[in-house]
Amino acid sequence: MLHIVSIFTLLFSGVQTGCKNKDPLFFITAPKEMEALSGSCLLIPCSFREKPGEKFDNKRETFGVWIKSDSAFGNNPNNVVYNSSRSQNSYAVNISGNLREKNCTSVFYNVNSSQTNRYFFRIENRPFLGTASCDPVNITVRDSAWSPTIEISGDVKEKNSVTVTCSALTPCPYSPPGLTLNLQPNPHRQMEKNKDGTFTTTIQQNITLSEIHDGYNIICFARYPIDGGKNTTRRTKVTLSVSYAPKNTSASISLTAGRWVELNCSSRAKPPVSGFTWFENTTSGAMKVGEGENYGLNATEEGAYYCVATNDVGSQTSPEIRLMDPSYQFRVVGEVLISLHLLHTFLDLF
Repeated sequence: MLHIVSIFTLLFSGVQTGCKNKDPLFFITAPKEMEALSGSCLLIPCSFREKPGEKFDNKRETFGVWIKSDSAFGNNPNNVVYNSSRSQNSYAVNISGNLREKNCTSVFYNVNSSQTNRYFFRIENRPFLGTASCDPVNITVRDSAWSPTIEISGDVKEKNSVTVTCSALTPCPYSPPGLTLNLQPNPHRQMEKNKDGTFTTTIQQNITLSEIHDGYNIICFARYPIDGGKNTTRRTKVTLSVSYAPKNTSASISLTAGRWVELNCSSRAKPPVSGFTWFENTTSGAMKVGEGENYGLNATEEGAYYCVATNDVGSQTSPEIRLMDPSYQFRVVGEVLISLHLLHTFLDLF
């Protein structure tokens, strides 16, 4: 029993960590961790609710306050960086949400790296006064922009249509990043609101894949506007790995000593060819005669032969190759050609 009580005490104390006020009058809902880009702005989605039993009167004049570092600002009033009741503040902030509707969404403008800190929100709705001491927003201001992300949805095989999506964090929706893909045509960007109230900028492009896209580099550029009319740009690259059916399938003849001829099948495919099948064209139609990259037969066997290369994506048939009459002359159809010199050499063996 003592062990259980100890665990409960530990968990309870952990919940209170960082709360100067053990019993705050109200709470906010906002991202716990946020990043901003130096020279830009940061939108903090924010809403609040009062503690049960407390009364927030939305008919009264209401002010919002942002405090840095420590929610107990009484001993250090300089920690108050913004108070909507004042005309002059140390931070350029605008509470864009309607406080009477419990919307404390705020925009910090012209942020810089020195503003990296922990921030608390306070409501002044006299006689209701309270600071959300248990709900700090940790803001990190960085000097470099974020790299965009690239996602490819769909089966990356030839003849398939896939969707390429490039997205970029948008902490300042009033000055969103410009996105560009090295694909044509380039679509218009759109801004999406995330579940937590933050924003993401995206562009999408559909492409129909072929073997030429295998190894192709898709690049997305994200240009973030910052103060002074400047831009900071980051990029992300993804290399496509496209599966395709066998290509350039061909049959060829290798001459060996004696009366033996070996037919060879070759093809280019991704994934590699999983099987080769040999067929002979007869008066009754195609007849399967063998499997494997090579097929051997007697040189006196006339006939027309071809191979079929297969992988997980598809198959391709080679041009036909012919063994002619018993004088052992060969005529090759397609890409196969045997010189007369080799032919004479072969006939001299008999």
